[in-house]
Amino acid sequence: MSILTGPRLSARLAELPEWQVENGELVRQFAFRDFREALAFVNRVGELAEKAGHHPDIDIRYNCVRLALVTHDAGGLTEKDFALAGEADKVH
Repeated sequence: MSILTGPRLSARLAELPEWQVENGELVRQFAFRDFREALAFVNRVGELAEKAGHHPDIDIRYNCVRLALVTHDAGGLTEKDFALAGEADKVH
């Protein structure tokens, strides 16, 4: 899978305006009413990640969840990262 750079990366980022690139990772913070909702979201994303065979770094702090995606074996951001980010947006 090829790494997205330049205009291709910019175009994909424009499709997911809540996400940004930080230190080479595709990152978004999600806020919920409480811990229970945040945990339910993490579980939904976990199921999606298992199906995709692509696992984000997940940080949960009470009602906030931070997801960070990067395709480690490719050495950067790929379509896999953007696909899972889009799926996470849908279940939020």
